[in-house]
Formats: sequence, C-alpha cells, structure tokens
Amino acid sequence: MTANTSTPLRLYLIRHGETEWSLSGRHTGRTDIALTPNGEDEARELGKHLLDIPFAHVLTSPLKRALQTCGLAGLDKIPEIEPCLAEWDYGEYEGQRSVDILEQRPDWNVYRDGCPRGEMPEQVSARADRLISRLLRLDGNIALFAHGQIGSVLAARWIGLAVAEAEHFMLGTASLSILAFDPHHTAVPVIALWNALSQ
Repeated sequence: MTANTSTPLRLYLIRHGETEWSLSGRHTGRTDIALTPNGEDEARELGKHLLDIPFAHVLTSPLKRALQTCGLAGLDKIPEIEPCLAEWDYGEYEGQRSVDILEQRPDWNVYRDGCPRGEMPEQVSARADRLISRLLRLDGNIALFAHGQIGSVLAARWIGLAVAEAEHFMLGTASLSILAFDPHHTAVPVIALWNALSQ
C-alpha cells in the first residue's frame, strides 16, 4: 500500500448518529431505519468539526442513517453513494442483540464467525479491500459516512490486519476517525485518530 504522491490521502471515517437500534444494542445491518432526534443532534454537532475541511470527495453508505448523518453534518450537496460502505449483512441475526445471540452460541464473534444467511468475514473483508483499492487511487481529504462494524473492518484492513482483529476497533455513534499515512514514512498506513467526538 502506498500513498498517492500529490495531495496526501486522508480518510475521514464517520459513523452515523444514534438510531433506536444502536441505542438498544440491536444489530442493524440492512434494515433501513432513521436517526433518533438525539442522533440528528449528534450529526449536526459533528458537522461543526467538518466545516473547515476541504473534502475532495464525500462517499456515503446507501442506508438512510448514514445519508441523514451526511446531510445533517452539512455535506449533503456532493455525496456519492458507495455500496461498499453499507453495514455488515447480519442475515438471521438482524435486529438481535449480541447478548441474546451469545445465549445460543456462547463463543460467537461476528468478526470471526459471520452470520447465518448473512455475510461471512471473508466477504466483508473483500468488500473493504475493494473500497480501499479504489480510495488509494484518490488524493486529498475523503469523507466516508458508514457504520460501526464495516468501519471497524475498514480500519483493520487499512493497516493490514485480518478482519478478526476488527473487534478491537469499537466505534461510537457520530464518531470521527482518520485513516492516513505516516508523514515520515509515506508507505505506512496509520490510524491517525480513532473514535473521536463519540458520545
């Protein structure tokens, strides 16, 4: 992996604001739910920290909660829908809480085991790698409006870790993280900021 040599690539990874399901801990993959009023406030507050950043590109998940966050943060005029930013497909575990799944499967870990009738870790990892390959052809500041677990996978894959290691990269709602390159070793991808501004 190497950085583009013109304007350094910086990826501003933004998790969507609070939803009813994120508040209750329910896995929200492809269910297209909106932000709560508090989630809308979180997105507006986050936008204050993005105002002065000149974004070359704004990419967003096609799901409503990410699109709403993008719009309320003030970046709604130029977004591009990016299907690879959609959340993990939880299949049969959609809408369930981890604590309930663990009663049936005590050793279950989404990053290692995936979801029945949903996505497996290697599929999500490949999706993240496709997106990273595309992003490496760009330069400048790129905003990515995404979700908790795909965001964790992107971070792990950005620094060359296996998807199973993504469990260590927790993201709060309306959080801001930055994936970049070490300015002194420009071939070294780094996590320059993680889970900032999170509630």
